[in-house]
Amino acid sequence: MSRGAWWRCVLCLLLPVWPVFAAAATPPPPAFEPCAVCHSTDGSNGVGPSLKGILGRRAGSFPGFRYSRGMRAASFSWDASLLDRYLTDPQGLVPGNVMPFSGIADPAARADLISWLATLN
Repeated sequence: MSRGAWWRCVLCLLLPVWPVFAAAATPPPPAFEPCAVCHSTDGSNGVGPSLKGILGRRAGSFPGFRYSRGMRAASFSWDASLLDRYLTDPQGLVPGNVMPFSGIADPAARADLISWLATLN
């Protein structure tokens, strides 16, 4: 196989998965900096549970993470609206959660963060 034909084959194989690589390469917004101290986005747990795939996931349910009683008792699945409320006032939405975070006051920063988190599925 010629070198040019080889590169065309590689390109044809990569084109269908290119959006996956592009999504993974999207840098986090500045509002994610305090989150990154405790939360990963790669599916591994740290001090906090991974945020990978958070939209649509039941609160307090990421495998292998030991959640607070308050978060385990939450009876909802995360959507953009609930994440916005939580990021505004974590204790207000989920009383008894132990995340030491007071919230993000700026609505635009919260919206950017939630939009970015939606790409992590």
